[in-house]
Amino acid sequence: MTLASMTGFARVAGASAHYRWAWELKTVNAKGLDLRLRVAPGHDAIESEVRARLSQALTRGTCYATLSVQREAATPDLHINQDLLRLVTAALAKVPLNDRLRPASLDGILGLRGVVELREAVESEAELTEAQAAMLAGLDEALSALVAMRQAEGHALAQILSARVKKLIALQHAAEDCPGRKPEAIKVRLQENVAALMGAGHFDETRLYQEALLLAAKADVREEIDRLGAHLEAVALLLQKGGPAGRRLDFLAQELSREANTLCAKSNDAALTAIGLELRVEIEQFREQIQNLE
Repeated sequence: MTLASMTGFARVAGASAHYRWAWELKTVNAKGLDLRLRVAPGHDAIESEVRARLSQALTRGTCYATLSVQREAATPDLHINQDLLRLVTAALAKVPLNDRLRPASLDGILGLRGVVELREAVESEAELTEAQAAMLAGLDEALSALVAMRQAEGHALAQILSARVKKLIALQHAAEDCPGRKPEAIKVRLQENVAALMGAGHFDETRLYQEALLLAAKADVREEIDRLGAHLEAVALLLQKGGPAGRRLDFLAQELSREANTLCAKSNDAALTAIGLELRVEIEQFREQIQNLE
């Protein structure tokens, strides 16, 4: 599976029987799945099925789905009232004719009200069912195009995120290997601090060393560096696995940010602090980009 973005667009149009229809699908970022459906009047019967298909294809994002339908005017039915026509012709046959009164013509008879009727074509239930089946097939086509677009954008995002993860791993290794974390460097700094304090007044040397060791233990960032490595490993696995991983990646980004902040707070070395600050910047940029992932 590949990662997918939450943004996409698709449009599919078609025709069936006397109906012309078009689907427009648009998705944008959201915390969960939010379906906003607009179905043309007279086609509410397929709304539940449309929602089911959208929910099956999408797991996250706000989806605006619109179905527009236009029914073509059907040819009206021509109906001649045979009973009325017979009555009219029978009545006319009894009328005496003279030089001023001519026989009635057919067009004149047909022009009488009620003899000829134009009736609107009755909507066929079978045609409506056929058209709505075609509309649902069109929805599937639009969803396929939408998902393909989201996956293409997700693939591009995955490459960018993978590059950022590699940089974060490099920074984590740099923190691991930072000279300021070496026991020898910590010992020198402690000795210098103790010497400076001893020169400034009278202190219990043993107690002073105990306090210095306690401060050194509190300033140790071993656990933060290890947790950074574990979280980055989990991120790399999610990017490789693909699928709807946006929420889990967002959670891991929060954890990475927390560890980087703690590292900066506990660091008593300028070089290590600089690495921690760079970690924070990279993690924030990583987190901004995964907001687009499904």
